[in-house]
Amino acid sequence: MIVESRLNPQDALRSDVVPAGDYYMQVVKQGQTVRILDLEGNQAADTLFYNANDPGERYSAIDTIREQGNIYLTAGTKILSDQGNEMLEIVADTCGRHDTLGGACATESNTVRYSLEKKCMHACRDSWLLAVAENEQFGMSKRDITHNINFFMNVPVTEQGGLTFEDGISGAGKYVELTAKMDVIVLISNCPQLNNPCNAYNPTPVEVIVWDA
Repeated sequence: MIVESRLNPQDALRSDVVPAGDYYMQVVKQGQTVRILDLEGNQAADTLFYNANDPGERYSAIDTIREQGNIYLTAGTKILSDQGNEMLEIVADTCGRHDTLGGACATESNTVRYSLEKKCMHACRDSWLLAVAENEQFGMSKRDITHNINFFMNVPVTEQGGLTFEDGISGAGKYVELTAKMDVIVLISNCPQLNNPCNAYNPTPVEVIVWDA
């Protein structure tokens, strides 16, 4: 569902451009709104959410999908934790839908999906591991890397129940905006994937913008 935002970037608390292959790890306070902006189109932002006061509580794809009865996320979706608590709500979306099933690229999956020589290509899981290693204040480790949301990514389900990776449905300037219902750690890997069409074989930057309540 397409819903445009009324927020003005000039009024934002902070704004960060995240290059392809890099990570973003910040706390968004309860009541604040965060926008993930696809600057050039067809990019994929692999995102994890954690309770900032107890990172053991984190986004749950299972609970979110079950409660909304839809595998795709869009405006109006409530992002639930593995304890059934509402973490965020998508309040604006100019893309239309976002993936919950495709997972994140890793060196292992690059090998399985593509070829042995792709193993050493940078992957989203590497970005997350670097993020938790460089942000010790959150007390997290690789054990905290779980299932994620792929904002802007297009992963249709086939009639046989399988998944396919298709050209992105996002475009330059499209965004998704979420309001935090608790203090949350937002951990994004701006996908560097070169081997499937999720970002048109051309990874590009995204921008993350945060507004106060």
